[in-house]
Amino acid sequence: MHSAERQTVHRWSLIWAGGLVALVGLILVGLSISASEAWAEVASALGLSLFGWGGVAQLVDGVMLLPAQAAAKQSLPLGSPGFLWSGALAWLVGWGLIASGIRRAPEPTEGPSPAAGAPLYPRLARYRDFYWSTLAAYGGGILLAELVLVLLQTVLSSGVPSTDLSSARDAGGGLSLPPTGAFAIALVVAGLVAFISGFVGASRAQRLALPEATIGVLYLGLPVPILLTLMERIPSLQLALGYRLREVTYVAGLLGRPELAYWLTFTGLVLALVLGINTGFIAAGSGRVDLKLGFELFVARRHVAVFRPSLLLGTLAVLMFGIIPPLLVYFIIRAAEAAVEKTRIRSLGLSDPLAASEALHKLKLREQSPTMMMTALSVGGVGVGVMALIIVLSVMSGFEADLQQKILGTNAHAVVSRYAGDLPEYPKVMETIRKVPGIAGQTPFIINQVMIASEGNVDGVIIKGIDPKTVGDVTDLPRNILGGGSLDILYTPEKILSRGGDEEEAETPAGEGDEAPAEDDIIRRTGPAKKTPVLPGIVIGRELAASLRVVVGDRVNVVSPLGTELSPSGPVPKNRAYRVAAIFYSGMYEYDSKFVYILLKEAQDFFGVQGASGIELKVLDIDDARRIAGQVVKALGGYPYRARDWGEMNKNLFSALRLEKLVMGIILSIIIIVAAGLIVATVIMLVLEKRKEISVLKALGVPDGGIVKIFLAEGLQIGVAGGLLGLFSGLSWCLFIEKVGIKLDPEVYYIPALPVRVEPLQTALAVVIAVLVTYLASIYPALKASSVEPVEGLKAE
Repeated sequence: MHSAERQTVHRWSLIWAGGLVALVGLILVGLSISASEAWAEVASALGLSLFGWGGVAQLVDGVMLLPAQAAAKQSLPLGSPGFLWSGALAWLVGWGLIASGIRRAPEPTEGPSPAAGAPLYPRLARYRDFYWSTLAAYGGGILLAELVLVLLQTVLSSGVPSTDLSSARDAGGGLSLPPTGAFAIALVVAGLVAFISGFVGASRAQRLALPEATIGVLYLGLPVPILLTLMERIPSLQLALGYRLREVTYVAGLLGRPELAYWLTFTGLVLALVLGINTGFIAAGSGRVDLKLGFELFVARRHVAVFRPSLLLGTLAVLMFGIIPPLLVYFIIRAAEAAVEKTRIRSLGLSDPLAASEALHKLKLREQSPTMMMTALSVGGVGVGVMALIIVLSVMSGFEADLQQKILGTNAHAVVSRYAGDLPEYPKVMETIRKVPGIAGQTPFIINQVMIASEGNVDGVIIKGIDPKTVGDVTDLPRNILGGGSLDILYTPEKILSRGGDEEEAETPAGEGDEAPAEDDIIRRTGPAKKTPVLPGIVIGRELAASLRVVVGDRVNVVSPLGTELSPSGPVPKNRAYRVAAIFYSGMYEYDSKFVYILLKEAQDFFGVQGASGIELKVLDIDDARRIAGQVVKALGGYPYRARDWGEMNKNLFSALRLEKLVMGIILSIIIIVAAGLIVATVIMLVLEKRKEISVLKALGVPDGGIVKIFLAEGLQIGVAGGLLGLFSGLSWCLFIEKVGIKLDPEVYYIPALPVRVEPLQTALAVVIAVLVTYLASIYPALKASSVEPVEGLKAE
């Protein structure tokens, strides 16, 4: 009688011997390469051999190099040819031994079974090991999704996927959506393409078709992310493709690590493909499209009973108040109820033993089964993961928003300047910029690095010449002045109150002014009165004022090492005296300790600048600053003008924050993955408990797809319940932190309390991740449940 299972005989002595010989060969080859110091030359070939198309690419490369090698008659010098050939031979011999150790079992000697020649079950007769159409759907779908993502991102961001710079400038940028918004739209469309491709492929094969999916993803899905990754490493690829993919690389660079962004996006598209494959199998696995879920959801609700009030309220109490207090209250209440019920049953047993036995049986039925306990733990695990993810990401978003507010309050949203030189024509440039839509304010500036000195200290700072009339339209500097001061004091430096003991005095000729004669304290000689000299004003930060030990009215000296002035003793650095007119506080230590401000005209005279260094801009939508800056450059005619937005000027800082948030989210998602393991165990226990019921359902005609729907619905119920509980508890904790607050030391952290910012998209994404993880975790148990044969399940009944 023929066995239905495939029989394979393993000769483990040959397999282990072959593995050992192959390992020796690999070591010999490595020694040969190390001796010749050729790892740099062979690393690319070895890495390419691991990739699906690597063998074909190496073969083509070798064929193309044969004429050149024949002409040059040279080969790669190797330090130890004997080691190389011995290692290659040992590698081949080892794999040959491994192959000889795996053999198909001999055919049985019995004759054919009585069923030989009978017509096969139609579904079994139509079964095929491999579907080329499914492979085309999976592989072509993932490749098409990647191309759609790249092209749609380029079109939505720039509107002109052209290599001609002049045509791109004249076209006006097409749709020109913000890069992040364009990426979100492109990712959704590409995900839908991958999902539909997976659905169509699985519907065609009426099974998951894992070999086709694996080959399609490896051979057709990997080339695009690998190419983008290599583009960041190979300058020639960057020159060839960098301009065409500039919008894609810009969005990827927002994380600071473009390669990480490429592979995360690829993982998301593969996930969409997997969801489409699973959905297509469920919908058409029985040979016809069946999207109805009413019966399956009813059975799933009865099986797990996730949405019981007692389970939900108990899990919510644990999430809100911790594990110990709710469990203590729970066990106390349950112990008291059990003691009261058992006392009642004993009393009842004295008068009616049969009724007492029935009451005792009902009491045991009310006790939770192991599966119910696992369900409660799974819901709690998912809830804890979602709650932790929401709280941590909201706090990090609060820090990011606070930092962004302080940076954009001190700096501009965009800066227009020349590639080289200053802007002597800045009034005309400002008139042109004023006509660009989206501009909320602009102000000219001059910026340079100088030394500032007082009687107490010396420090290096960045000095900025500003226009007090327009600087408030761009930055928060006028609102950051301490003590109710104003920048208008820079126009009237004679009104700055000075301290009498720390400034130089200038003599006033006799007969001028109304001052009374003053007596010299040292030589006791009466002379003309002296008055304080009028010095231009300067605005400094609070931290710098503390470092220099100055207050409003004190004198400071600004020294520029970039220029010199002639003096009787020779050239000396430029030196100007200023009087502290005001002190500002922005909340950022780097700005409060390194920035000083003077009048634009004073900066022009001090540095010898005709015009301004650039023009700072404020835009209506900070997320659209990059596009608006590009429109400003187009309005100015392009070169020699340039514009940089706030994201580009602070790229490293915000990229580090985004990368930190991403890594923290991935780490915290591990909690949900651990809970997914509990879900797998819970659903498997349900399968083991309900084998009889599964067999009855299949005997009644429920297809495999229907069984899969039931157990996927059970896993999804756990995920949805845990996600909703985690959402509610996470938002509650965020509200508590925001209203009550976790106090911080302002002197250390520059903020009085822990900031919280709940972002709707980010919060919804945490719940979606939990539901997706639980859905994926339920696929394997659901497939195991669908493989239960009715005869096996009913054999013991």
